Amino acid sequence: MPLPIINSFASWVLKQRIHQIELFIKYPNEVQEELLMNLIRASEYTIVGVEYDYVSINSYATFAERVPVSTYEELQPMIERTRKGEQNVFWDSPIKWFAKSSGTTNAKSKFIPVSYEALEDCHYKGSKDLLCLYLNNNENSEMFLGKSLRLGGSSQIYEDNDSFFGDLSAILIENMPLWAEFSSTPNNKISLMSDWETKLPAIINEVKNENVTSFAGVPSWMLVLMNRLLEETGKGNLLELWPNLEVYFHGGVSFEPYREQYQKILPNKDFKYYEIYNASEGFFAIQDLNNSNDLLLMLDYGIFYEFIPMDTFGTPNQKVIRLAQVELFTNYAIVITTNSGLWRYMVGDTVRFTSLNPYRIRVTGRTKHHINVFGEELMVENTDQAIARACQITKTEVVDYTVAPIFMKDKEKGAHEWVIEFKKNPENISHFQEILDETIQSLNSDYEAKRYNNMTLNPLKINIARPNLFYDWLKENDKLGGQHKIPRLSNQRDYLEQLKNMQEIVNQ
Repeated sequence: MPLPIINSFASWVLKQRIHQIELFIKYPNEVQEELLMNLIRASEYTIVGVEYDYVSINSYATFAERVPVSTYEELQPMIERTRKGEQNVFWDSPIKWFAKSSGTTNAKSKFIPVSYEALEDCHYKGSKDLLCLYLNNNENSEMFLGKSLRLGGSSQIYEDNDSFFGDLSAILIENMPLWAEFSSTPNNKISLMSDWETKLPAIINEVKNENVTSFAGVPSWMLVLMNRLLEETGKGNLLELWPNLEVYFHGGVSFEPYREQYQKILPNKDFKYYEIYNASEGFFAIQDLNNSNDLLLMLDYGIFYEFIPMDTFGTPNQKVIRLAQVELFTNYAIVITTNSGLWRYMVGDTVRFTSLNPYRIRVTGRTKHHINVFGEELMVENTDQAIARACQITKTEVVDYTVAPIFMKDKEKGAHEWVIEFKKNPENISHFQEILDETIQSLNSDYEAKRYNNMTLNPLKINIARPNLFYDWLKENDKLGGQHKIPRLSNQRDYLEQLKNMQEIVNQ
């Protein structure tokens, strides 16, 4: 079949889904209510279903009253039983796949159950909907005339007790339909390589000769690949290498600190950027409009959503609300119930709603990745935006950063200490520091109040990291490759001290 016909046919098939998306946009709470009841009915005779008497649950109120909100640690014993071969524990269909995720807060691995339903009705459905929404907004797209460059995790699939585990991206690649493999690059063998430093040149060797029209991956790692690719090929920008390149699908970390660097290597004002929000636990939200920073919460993926306002999170007054009760511009921790048997599970992410009709969100950080040592409630969203603005004004570029508190000692006030690795150092670090501090104050009134006249917090302190410091730290912690991220913010100094100890940092 000629490529233009394939392009037209693929576009037509994907766009048929738009009517179902419009349905959950119109009736969001009804769709979520029905979904929850379907999950409960499917699990009535599982061990969990019997324990909480799912047979008699006929409303959200009863469900919320009876089933506790849980962390991974609390669910781990049941997950381990399933990993050892026991089925019908928390979900009614057999679970053989587990997404191994260490996250960024805990060295201990998590094994997130991935059911057949979650693969088909959540993860793959999310990938297809991403294309559907993009094509719906860009009718002249010729994306399917070429290939999509994907940059996933660096983990093989392992078998244990007749169950399988690996990075989510590896599980998706292992189970993906043939048509998806045909339209992707690099090939599965290279995509599943576990050693990043072997994998990178192998990817470059294959993709430089392909007609790449789109690419997908975490911005920080994708930038490493793209810069290396330009060095290898001697090209000035990516459009010289791939003239038909039209869109970058990104997620995992905020795009803001990297936006200007991408615009340099993609010098086309019409080039599109589309953000997604997914995790090992599920596919949650997709950018549904061109040139937007907001993500449409996808409500028919077999995931029921609840939210904990962050001002009550972890306190005796913690409250859990459903979608119909959320308010605009409030930070919430996400709680999910899924078609893999995660019941009222805290993902660890925080979001805020930017629209209630339809429900659109922005990811603001992690429940464990914020700083609130002095009552400043600093979120990753604040620091990402501040870094982006400081870079823009001072014409500098950042590779990565992390922030930790300087605790009060004797009569000394507290402060925030930063380690920043620059691709291009600012000419005047004091000016950069001033812009960074002032921008955070403009974005966060709690931080501004603590900084007023240095009342509680002294000015922030910046350490300029040597080149490759963050890369070396990730390598030492066996976290190189597509899905691993630097912890941006922490209430403790562990990460920051490890980085400072690894090699001398020039203090300014």
